[in-house]
Amino acid sequence: MAQKPTFDYDIIVIGSGAGGSPAATIAARAGKRVAVIEKSEFGGESPNWGEIPRGALLHAVHVYDTAKQGASFGLRSNTIGYNYPSLLSWRDAVVKRTGAAGNRNYYEKQGISVFNNAAHFLSPNEISVNRRHLSARRFLIATGSTWVVPEIPGLAETPHHTPETILSLSRPPKSLFVVGSNTTAVEIASFFAILGTKVYITESATRILPEYDSEVGELFTEQLQKQRGMTLLPSTKVVATQKDGLSKRITYLRGGSEHTVKVDELLIADKRAPVTDLGLENAGVAYSIHGITVDETLQTSARHIFAAGSCVNVALTTSDILAESRIAAHNLLCNKRIQVDMRIPLHTTNLQPDVARVGFTEDDCIRRDLSITTAIAPLSLVPISNVTDQRLGFVKLIADKKGALLGATIVAPHANEMIHELALALQHNMTARDVFMAPHSFTSWSEAIRIAASKLL
Repeated sequence: MAQKPTFDYDIIVIGSGAGGSPAATIAARAGKRVAVIEKSEFGGESPNWGEIPRGALLHAVHVYDTAKQGASFGLRSNTIGYNYPSLLSWRDAVVKRTGAAGNRNYYEKQGISVFNNAAHFLSPNEISVNRRHLSARRFLIATGSTWVVPEIPGLAETPHHTPETILSLSRPPKSLFVVGSNTTAVEIASFFAILGTKVYITESATRILPEYDSEVGELFTEQLQKQRGMTLLPSTKVVATQKDGLSKRITYLRGGSEHTVKVDELLIADKRAPVTDLGLENAGVAYSIHGITVDETLQTSARHIFAAGSCVNVALTTSDILAESRIAAHNLLCNKRIQVDMRIPLHTTNLQPDVARVGFTEDDCIRRDLSITTAIAPLSLVPISNVTDQRLGFVKLIADKKGALLGATIVAPHANEMIHELALALQHNMTARDVFMAPHSFTSWSEAIRIAASKLL
């Protein structure tokens, strides 16, 4: 009888971010011999240069911006200011509290082996890490994604930032040119605009925040231009960049005309690419420019290798990735596998007001040729809008002809909290009537959800 091969580990997890960390912890607690390999900083993007530090800075400037508007409530706020090094210190304190930097110790306390270098498959069951060979019975690839630097003439010679580096500037730039208008790009642009930076945003699509319904882009186009003084340039293509002393000269094409603007800093935040440069061919793992190919259980073309997170799909949010990591852990450990449910994608954007959506957008429904009904409730209809003097925003619901909810978009203070009521409604196939009949506090923003639902009855 042939002897079973022996391996250094039961499971090797490549990547310590949202896609890898939960799975590694679950597997270790199940008694498996686990190793985690991290090429960059432990914890990955979210706690180190993503939502956590960005959210800390946005929270600070939103408090600052709100305080500046205190005069309308009878508050004396005309002398308020900020200290940028102190803002950065606040960000650093928040990042430190996440414990991401100490993740190595966290893993080691759980009996997980930790390696801090790039991994490369040598064969289906063996990888190299810093000239050391490690083998495992099973693998989880959670290498994430990275920002793409586009092929723009002159860009390689022009100093520029990505979202990974822009928030490490020692002071706000006087002017900033942003390529891209997705959630990350607009959050960073808004942060600097609140501090007085002159911001330009270009977007190849016909509207900003193209991942949301058109009403969102229209509302923020007006708000960001009027209140923040930004210059928004949809349907625009950057055709050249050039270093000009300490400045950068950006040339863009819009409406058939070429324009040039001179700025202090340039931010590239348009598209992301999956990280797949780890010898996947040697392991028999199929992949493309769009990411690693997986089935509904996150299994790759190699039966013993699974993949999760933005190395599979760059459009995934951190909440999606965390859910995938837990599913991948289950499927690595159990014969009875569970599938990823991607029917209810959840997206949030931290602005003033916040933006959140769940399920299908109206464009999604049109692409699927679904027969739908929509309803919009402006925030001005709810009492708390009057109480707080915050009138900008709405709740939009999308339902099929029987009233079953298909999607929702909220633009409101605390939209990223309000959206979970509708996520639960979609998950359990509830109708607009079900949502309408649920109690909603009279002096809460969620009253707008009830009003929107009433319009679908």
